[in-house]
Amino acid sequence: MQTAIATALPTSRASVKNLPVNLFGSVMGIAGLALAWRGAALLYGSSTLIADGIGILSLLVFAVLAVAYLSKWAAFPEAVKAEFSHPVAGNFFGTISIAVLLLSSVVAPWSSQLQKLVWTFGSVATLVLGYVVVSRVLKGNMAPANVVPAWLIPGVASLDIAVTGGTWGHEVNMIALGIGTAIAIVFYVLIFSRLVHGEPLPAGMIPSLMVMIAPFEVGFLAYVNVTQHVDMFAAMLFYFGLFMFLVLAPRVFRRSVPFGPGWWGISFPIAALVNAAIKYASVADGLAVMVLAGVLLAFLTVTIAVLLVRTLYSLYTGKLLAG
Repeated sequence: MQTAIATALPTSRASVKNLPVNLFGSVMGIAGLALAWRGAALLYGSSTLIADGIGILSLLVFAVLAVAYLSKWAAFPEAVKAEFSHPVAGNFFGTISIAVLLLSSVVAPWSSQLQKLVWTFGSVATLVLGYVVVSRVLKGNMAPANVVPAWLIPGVASLDIAVTGGTWGHEVNMIALGIGTAIAIVFYVLIFSRLVHGEPLPAGMIPSLMVMIAPFEVGFLAYVNVTQHVDMFAAMLFYFGLFMFLVLAPRVFRRSVPFGPGWWGISFPIAALVNAAIKYASVADGLAVMVLAGVLLAFLTVTIAVLLVRTLYSLYTGKLLAG
């Protein structure tokens, strides 16, 4: 993933200039993990302190990355412009708006007013970004090699408005659900066709394949949040997302895939799967689904921990911000 981005951006050694926007995917994954443990507290009776601690961590990580990326914007505006204009990297700006939306749910138990304020800001940013991305695509002359799973991020971002919005935002939720669903369907077909008929993705972009499960699991969460019940259609979304996870996992989790910030792209799709599994298990009548949700939660927790350790080590060694 970083290889494709790096070709469009001038770089230097160990500089904030090389801070990739897709690193905001870490906030998405950690916040998603916090929400999953909050659901686990209701389903399994685990301590809410676990969810609160992880939630605070997600806020801290976002604050650090926000300051760092604003510093990059101030010092190297052309690098940020090139990243935003890139047909692949530009989609990762959606990780910022999704992170903000998820953080609105993280702070919800502590302040409903703060939740609404953060959600409103995230919703506006998400809808504007979605408009920009779709307008860019419709200009034409898009190289087939640039049609990658990262394209789904803006569509999933719109769905996250409905995932995190309360009853006070019903009409905005409906707007987001409509936009997000249509974008996700159209882009999913284009990406699926490219993966079938085009050249295999470069090794660095392999982790982004996991984004292919996000429209179904985030769609499940958005649909259930808006309708306030889990029906057969919701169950179909959940189980197909689970099926895609099982299909893609052997392709993604391989030693031959090099580690980089792009690996955080697996965290939120899996977090969405876990949150959907916990939500589904809370209404499904069966021990198997509860066990499945628990296993997935454990897997997500270990995955986030490994990604955090490897990212911090990469920062310590200077590789994270190296050109």
